[in-house]
Amino acid sequence: MQLLVVVTCLLAGCLAQKPKPCSSPPLLSGDLTVATQNEKMWTNAKYLYDALGQRVRIMETVMYENTTFTFDALLLFKEATIYEINQHDRTCKKSPLKGDFHPMAIPKNASLVGQIILGSSSGPGQGLLVNVWWGDLPEKAGKFMSTVTEFGCIPVSTVYHTEKFGWVQTTFFNNVVGIPDPGQLNPPAYCLDDGMKVEEEEPTDFLSLFLNKL
Repeated sequence: MQLLVVVTCLLAGCLAQKPKPCSSPPLLSGDLTVATQNEKMWTNAKYLYDALGQRVRIMETVMYENTTFTFDALLLFKEATIYEINQHDRTCKKSPLKGDFHPMAIPKNASLVGQIILGSSSGPGQGLLVNVWWGDLPEKAGKFMSTVTEFGCIPVSTVYHTEKFGWVQTTFFNNVVGIPDPGQLNPPAYCLDDGMKVEEEEPTDFLSLFLNKL
């Protein structure tokens, strides 16, 4: 009985600790949705995230003004390069990538909004304990609010505001720690052809690259 009381007290003490800013696992994969306020855009995508190699791949289905199309992009931040991949036609377009890699993390200067339970606390497995944070985007580009799990710092959702796009909301789901097929974070062989088309324009970030195609 005494052991049970001690364990209960220790558990309560852990849960009572104030959440601290955290970093998500360096290797993640899963699904996400992105919706922008000003552009009336909704995106459903599979993502691969490698913070160690600073590589991100987004394979998405996009709805924009009642039009649906697909988009596959590999962002290699260390090489400052974006590959737009068409697996069906085995073609590729290479463009310069302008901008720094920003890892999935809660900045140290972020403010804790609160700790909440998504779902219900009425029974085991009915709810998810998350922390909600608020702060400034890098270089004071706008404000953000991010929700991550208390255990593991797995991203749940992020909302941020910029002058160019208005409010942008990203929701993460089906997250898996790790990348089942790391080869998908390397350009396909046909993307390395010397005769491949190279674009001269310099998108500032992924949203700019994507919206330029609309």
